[in-house]
Amino acid sequence: MKISRSTKSSIDNSRGKFWILSSTFFLVNIAVVFSVKVPKFLFLTNPVTFWGTAFLLTTSTFAQPAPHLTRFTFQRGLFGTQFVATLYATDSITAQRAYTAVSARMDSLNQVMSDYLDGSEINRLSETAGQNRFVPVSPTLFDVLTKAKTIAQTSGGRFDFTIGPLSQLWRRAVRRGEFPTARQRRTARRSVGYQFVELDSISQSVRLRRPGMKLDLGGIGQGYAVDVAQTVLHRHGIRAFLLDLGGDVLAGDAPPNQERGWRILIGENNKQPVNQLDTLTIFLRNAAITTSGDTYRFLEHRGKRYSHVMNPRSGLGLRHGVRTTVLAPDGTRADALTKVFSVAGIRNSQRLLRRFPGAELHTVENRNGMMRIWQSHNFD
Repeated sequence: MKISRSTKSSIDNSRGKFWILSSTFFLVNIAVVFSVKVPKFLFLTNPVTFWGTAFLLTTSTFAQPAPHLTRFTFQRGLFGTQFVATLYATDSITAQRAYTAVSARMDSLNQVMSDYLDGSEINRLSETAGQNRFVPVSPTLFDVLTKAKTIAQTSGGRFDFTIGPLSQLWRRAVRRGEFPTARQRRTARRSVGYQFVELDSISQSVRLRRPGMKLDLGGIGQGYAVDVAQTVLHRHGIRAFLLDLGGDVLAGDAPPNQERGWRILIGENNKQPVNQLDTLTIFLRNAAITTSGDTYRFLEHRGKRYSHVMNPRSGLGLRHGVRTTVLAPDGTRADALTKVFSVAGIRNSQRLLRRFPGAELHTVENRNGMMRIWQSHNFD
């Protein structure tokens, strides 16, 4: 095969350009490492050659291996239950610093939201009920009350954060083993109703219109707390974590080398009132999951069992055995919606679920010895 002179010249020129590009890339990398000044003539090539060199320099210089992450687990008592934080960090100092900040923030939340603590911010607010005045509150309390009222409205009152008078009545009943009288229940119900809570976003203040009102964030507070904990972890550069506050679980990024996420077991306790349930396995990442049931907390009266999960409309604990699991984008919704769907029952829950985009449901009911199981399409 004959090669013309012009063709041969082109080949030689292209070889020369390739040599210049390769040499330029090599020398520029050396210049970056050793801070050597690169001669200007090396860049006197055509624009394609120059930008190709720049691209090679960028990808070669800045590509770094992912840092090695180690697993750390911390545990403490919080909100009357156990708080477990599992996280991945580059070293123990980073992990300890992040957890210390989370723990301190959880203590401050307890002082704001707990209705068990004398002098907590929410109890001080409840003391102003019926005084016909707006009370300035902290950004944290205003935020959680705003979210609680939104869910109460959307659920048609199946979740109600003003249920405090009824909660106190039933706590006392369970503790003493005495069923509340009809008169006690009627009196308590007069002071219950989320619609009697007014929120002023401009002055960040709250007015409780009914005398005797008592706020109770027990149905949403733990989920809200793990959301706040996530924010703190993000500030400390922690992205892969699993937070578990008494069964309110929130996951961050998946653990290293486990792309599917954190493995969560649901229903492994065979003491559930709806016995012989299969264990569900969920792989969770960047989402929250909460399960609510009446395994341990209930009251029996005249042969009937009443759950600690209360229907705000009737003022009574649920009569049917139920285990409700909600998968949601955040802990706040996962926590509160377990109460909504437990109260609503399977039939109404199928309709209500459409009001809460991003939420998925798995529920098991035992009514009069008949067990029913239902889950939404994307619950997995």
